[in-house]
Amino acid sequence: RPNRCWKRHSWAEQMTGVHRQQTDLLVVGASEVITCEPGGYDPIGRVTGGAVAVAGDSVVAVGTESEVRAVVDTTGARVIDARGGVVAPGFVDAHTHLVFGGSRVREYASRLTRTKEETIALGIPVGILASVEATRAATVDDLAQAAVPRLDEMLAHGTTTVESKSGYGLTVADEIKLLEVNRLLDQSHPIQLVSTFMGAHDVPPEMDRSTYVEQVVSEQIPEVAERQLALFCDVFCDEGYFTPHDARRVLEAGLAAGLAPKIHAEQYAWTGGALLAAELKCSSADHLNFARADDLEALAGAGVAAVLMPLIDFAVKHPRPIDASEWCRSGLTVALGTDMCPGGYAASMPLAIQFACRGNGLSPEQALLAATSGAAHACGLEGHGRLTAGAVADLQIWNVETLDDMVYRTGHNPVRQVVKRGKVVHG
Repeated sequence: RPNRCWKRHSWAEQMTGVHRQQTDLLVVGASEVITCEPGGYDPIGRVTGGAVAVAGDSVVAVGTESEVRAVVDTTGARVIDARGGVVAPGFVDAHTHLVFGGSRVREYASRLTRTKEETIALGIPVGILASVEATRAATVDDLAQAAVPRLDEMLAHGTTTVESKSGYGLTVADEIKLLEVNRLLDQSHPIQLVSTFMGAHDVPPEMDRSTYVEQVVSEQIPEVAERQLALFCDVFCDEGYFTPHDARRVLEAGLAAGLAPKIHAEQYAWTGGALLAAELKCSSADHLNFARADDLEALAGAGVAAVLMPLIDFAVKHPRPIDASEWCRSGLTVALGTDMCPGGYAASMPLAIQFACRGNGLSPEQALLAATSGAAHACGLEGHGRLTAGAVADLQIWNVETLDDMVYRTGHNPVRQVVKRGKVVHG
């Protein structure tokens, strides 16, 4: 493994003898710093025996400890000893439905051994609409208080940024309520939230699909945009949910209102949603279990990130697991998400990485990039998901010596400390 990529080495050489940057935080003693900035033949930019210097909320220097100390002024800085562990960028969770009311634990437990029909016969509500009923009955405070422990668990597993979708309200007022909770959590919790409007998650029981699509387009999207409650607009384009025609209407209306498009596509059947994502140049296309080779090529050509979620496929025992190595061969930017939601409660990005490697054919390096820089790309975040000068100072320290150790120890949470925007927020 190289000590540094040539770009960092050149930068350090140029800075020697120049006025030294005042530093607030210095991380030293790492077995390696993983920058997630490819260089030379190293796809993840490892720096053996590396150090990271932070000023304010930004990274100012990365390199070996001697290189970093040569270009920064550490007077008064807080020094953290990584004690031989790995230092990596904070995880970016590229796909969640974080905010919802109630629980579907009874459904999940029943579906382990029973069919959907047998579960319904027992009087257990199932599916998205079961969560819609509970979410509508909850207040903003109820929903926020329920979401905080989920965020706390995510933070403890190294996640510093979370994309959070609405979609369990399915009325103007209830979708606004969910997005207001996103805003409240973003302002009050260390984790940064990226808010996505997803009124087109399912069709509510009180109206037909075409009527509801019209409400999403003409009422929900304008209200969300006016209140500036979301960056993205998403739609569930799949069999039994919304057609590509519906999805086009929703996403084009979102674009006109200033909301960048995302799409749930090809999860349970091929519909053409991935090709629509390529045409509209969506920020991401998520799931893609039934995507075809030409879909992947079109997405790659359009610069659309593909979001892999191995934990939800595990939770629903998906009959068609994804070979994400094919995604990589197609040239796609791969992103990783937990898909934390009522149908599959999952908070751990390390576990998502471990499953992505064993179950979906990614190498440890590919999975880590998907959980950091790839996920940041899917969320439209510049300066996140990497540790380079000028990047946002989101990082984590592991209690293992290598990335391979983290992947090998299935179910183990390696995270010892987490830094968000230059501040220690966990450990």
